[in-house]
Amino acid sequence: MTTINKTKVKELIQREQERYSDERPKSRALFEQAQSSLIFGVPMAGMNEWVGGFPIYVEAGNGAYLTDVDGHSYLDLCLGDSGSMCGHTPPATIDAVVKQVKKGFTYWLPTEDSIWVGKELERRFGLPYWQVYLRASDANIAALSTARDVTQRYPIIVFNGSYHGHVPESRLGLMNDKIWPEARGKHDIVEVRDGVVWRGLHAQGIEPTRTTGTRVIDFNDLDALEKALAPRDIACVLCEPAMTNVGIIMPDPGYHKELRRLTSKYGTLLIIDETHTICGGPYGYTKPWKLEPDIFSLGKPVAGGIPTAFMGISADVEKELQKHRVGKALKSIGGGTLSGNALSLAATRATLENVLTEATYEHTIALCKKLVDGVAGIIKANDMPWHVLRLGCRAEWRWSKTPPRNGKEARAAFDMDLHELVHLYFMNRGILLTPPHSMVLIPPECTSDDIDRNNSVFAEFVSELA
Repeated sequence: MTTINKTKVKELIQREQERYSDERPKSRALFEQAQSSLIFGVPMAGMNEWVGGFPIYVEAGNGAYLTDVDGHSYLDLCLGDSGSMCGHTPPATIDAVVKQVKKGFTYWLPTEDSIWVGKELERRFGLPYWQVYLRASDANIAALSTARDVTQRYPIIVFNGSYHGHVPESRLGLMNDKIWPEARGKHDIVEVRDGVVWRGLHAQGIEPTRTTGTRVIDFNDLDALEKALAPRDIACVLCEPAMTNVGIIMPDPGYHKELRRLTSKYGTLLIIDETHTICGGPYGYTKPWKLEPDIFSLGKPVAGGIPTAFMGISADVEKELQKHRVGKALKSIGGGTLSGNALSLAATRATLENVLTEATYEHTIALCKKLVDGVAGIIKANDMPWHVLRLGCRAEWRWSKTPPRNGKEARAAFDMDLHELVHLYFMNRGILLTPPHSMVLIPPECTSDDIDRNNSVFAEFVSELA
């Protein structure tokens, strides 16, 4: 097996960093200007996750490509961290948006598109009742609140290394006592009991206690799951079909069947978040894997990049939720003034009807398989201590020989130097990878030649290390 020369990696980082900076003077200058008006110099803090010392400033996007202010063109395999999974200019979505803009953006009143979208979401994912939001974060906040109303319990379970948007309780899944001790805020309480991390946080005005805290367990650990559920005080388990935040982590065979059985046994609701795993196909993984969520959340690409998200609930949950109705409102399901706006729903209808279709996924998944086969072949030919995984039209190579089964193993396999190098290397050769990972997502406009180009750059990258 090839041993990675750390000194060589450092030398390549310095070389690629100098090239990155020299070739993007306009982006560098704009980032310097932004320091005086934007927090961290960016409009959204996550944009600082790009390597290079400053982010690329975008001039325009078209299909699978972006052009920056310095005139460089990039094959975009990041796609707004899934927000632009439909590509940057999906024609059907653009046509619907232009048409709706001429009639108005938002009314605080429903449109006929909302009925079509609700029925289509039911067809795809099986849940009969839906509510519209602007972000998956909002949908997950509503999902947690709904679960608490229905069960009259407060604690939730999330998985170590998970991420479900900017939701205070679920963000605790990002924390790791050994690796990121600084991430624990002064208001957190932490206790480890029977191998389960119990955390509480000042959230929604509730003082953290053992009865209000978030429990963080490892994915694929059924013993830890049952121990956490056994006190019968957990409102819900919030999870993805396969984890994506610390890279792709697949469920063990039979894991989801047991997850559903155990949550039902202990009176806990199951929330499935398909915001990232919608890359698996038009039905995500909920339908093909026969998942049976009580509550469902979805966001990012569903409106072709226009801010939109959805929460779906089962008939049983809706029946229980009605008991907590105050007048005509169900306060727990929330939603801001702009939620359910006419523009978002017009874009969603067009995107579901014309873009996120079976034909589109057949194309993007086939290309992703070609990419994975090529990358795997290069890894094997050079005897590199890495592996590559595919999740629908999403793929990722990792700096470990075997796939991790949980967040702890994923973090242990992370190599910051290789991470920095591969992103610089690909950007300097006109390809964008997703910043937190070495992850790629295939848009509908991608071609076989684009995949050949990616695999050629990967081969060149490996040759310099091997």
